[in-house]
Amino acid sequence: MNSSTTSSMRVYKEMPVWVVEDHHDVLPYIYRAIGSRYLPIRNIAMVHLDSHPDLLIPVNMPADTVFDKEELFSELSIENWIIPVVYAGHLSNVVWLHPYWAQQIAEGEHKIFVGKDSSTTTIRVTSKDDYFLSDGLYVPEGHLENKKPFQLDVIKVNSVEDKRKQEEMSEECAAKRVKLQQAGDMENTGVSCEKKEETVGSSIANCRTETAGGSKFTDSSHCPDTSSKASNESSAGSCSENERNQTTDVVKKILAVVQQTDAYILDIDLDFFSCKNPFKEMYTQEEYTILQELYSFRKPIEDPDEEALLDCVENRVHQLGDLEAAFADFVEDDSEETLQRWAANPGMKPLTQLVHSLRSRMDTPDYEMVHQAGLTCDYSELPHHVSTNEEIDGLIQAINVILRDLPKPTLVTVSRSSMDDYCPTEQVNYIQSKVLSMLKSMYGTLDIHLEYLSEPESSKSSS
Repeated sequence: MNSSTTSSMRVYKEMPVWVVEDHHDVLPYIYRAIGSRYLPIRNIAMVHLDSHPDLLIPVNMPADTVFDKEELFSELSIENWIIPVVYAGHLSNVVWLHPYWAQQIAEGEHKIFVGKDSSTTTIRVTSKDDYFLSDGLYVPEGHLENKKPFQLDVIKVNSVEDKRKQEEMSEECAAKRVKLQQAGDMENTGVSCEKKEETVGSSIANCRTETAGGSKFTDSSHCPDTSSKASNESSAGSCSENERNQTTDVVKKILAVVQQTDAYILDIDLDFFSCKNPFKEMYTQEEYTILQELYSFRKPIEDPDEEALLDCVENRVHQLGDLEAAFADFVEDDSEETLQRWAANPGMKPLTQLVHSLRSRMDTPDYEMVHQAGLTCDYSELPHHVSTNEEIDGLIQAINVILRDLPKPTLVTVSRSSMDDYCPTEQVNYIQSKVLSMLKSMYGTLDIHLEYLSEPESSKSSS
């Protein structure tokens, strides 16, 4: 860290926690912290817990919009609010911590540039990851003006069992071991040696299968005692050791990022803990399948050169532009003639079946929303995993373990993401209370601002 920069920063008396509904609404509070010198103007890191990267870019927004913050805020939505702040020069590093069901960007460290595309004057990136290519956001480094280096670290977080459940499992494991030891007396049990060995061997195999399969936590109650005490200790030890090693690796990776920046923000979307794909409930399976066909992303050849990448981006931009224009036309004129005119274009024949299906279920289909749903159907589906309370608690515990080994953030931002159904409405208050309790235990007294309670209803619509 730059000590001269950090020493001139103001320090909050109590950790501020800003809780909003839509994720991009955290940005005014981050900018307020920068303006009042609680955050430095540049070289800020963000530790971003979310089932979605939120790293897209408003496709047609002029890059210079970032220098007018009020105009910038009006242009952003939930999926595209981070990269403009990178181009503005404030954020330099983002660590995206994601649960196992979210796989939109490849794991690991991504060093890319963010800048102004010299031909379109929009913000673009040099990343070749499908996440950016499928939105037509890639350009070669030589095409960028005012480029900013940006490091993105993508790290998966595995759930861990809470202490109570661990204790229950330990007690159950001990009871099973006693029974297996008693079963060692072959005359009393009436179980043949061959049958007993088969049962024990099967249990051991199950335990090993769970571990090899990468389950979020290895249930030691499935690991029976055997005649070899050393084998038991090795098996039990490997389960907990693996978990400790995973957590240690995550902490090391995050520390490597935050220690090279001047401050960091802890940003939490509650759909990190339980997440829905709301479009799967808006549309039938048939309609959703058609959207996937219409918006499918044709990846470039393996190990593409610059020309192949540019061709890929150009084709994708044209594809998405045509689909946007078609659905915009349907908003103005929902006639069969308009539909058939668009369906006659290459690759757009499925429009007929889709629109007929929508008309059969709805008086007036929301074609703008249909297009937004289609934009999520490219190289992968949106994450969808409604967690049990036990899974939520396990992820809370995992984050607790990680945060306790990290330095204190400057501030915390929290997004509920429930009005648009990304975080299940029936779970969001439970998750929020658990997250705030964890933060209190971690950082002491908090200055909590429940901004979502004062937001007008008109601002709570899905983005």
